Amino acid sequence: MFRISLLASLLLAATVSAPARAEDFRLSSTAMAEGAQLKPAQVFAGFGCTGQNQSPQLSWSGAPAGTKSFAITAYDPDAPTGSGWWHWNVVNIPATVQEIKPGASTTGAMPAGALEINNDYGVAGFGGACPPPGEVHRYIFTVHALGVDKLDLPANASNALAGFMIGANTLGTAKITAVYNR
Repeated sequence: MFRISLLASLLLAATVSAPARAEDFRLSSTAMAEGAQLKPAQVFAGFGCTGQNQSPQLSWSGAPAGTKSFAITAYDPDAPTGSGWWHWNVVNIPATVQEIKPGASTTGAMPAGALEINNDYGVAGFGGACPPPGEVHRYIFTVHALGVDKLDLPANASNALAGFMIGANTLGTAKITAVYNR
């Protein structure tokens, strides 16, 4: 009996002191929900779309042990381009940050040190949803926990290069996939 109690105590201690698991890393947003239609605030203003083009509020918790910085990506895999469409790519978000305020990309309220890469509209920062009429597209917002303090990227880095560097340094990810159609 003592042996079973000791084993149970050791297992409990190991569980309590274990580092965060990937499934503990969570992303939430007041602006959107998993599988739900994006609101006009996150829709592009142009290309026939009449949204407000504001980056969404995002908050996360439970990052894996060893996280030294974060990156955020917003990607449409359904865009008719052969390579999808990058709506947002932010790197070098300090590990102390756990929230991005609504509209931060366009109001200059991104965390100090964060670098916004040019999106596929050709400008740095957030570019909202704007699928072709009649199509429903998915928009995958991902926070990446990185094992490095800073990604050394040129100012004009492509989304492919940023994606490669993010992928090479990711310890864990948390995602919300929203949809939009017009």
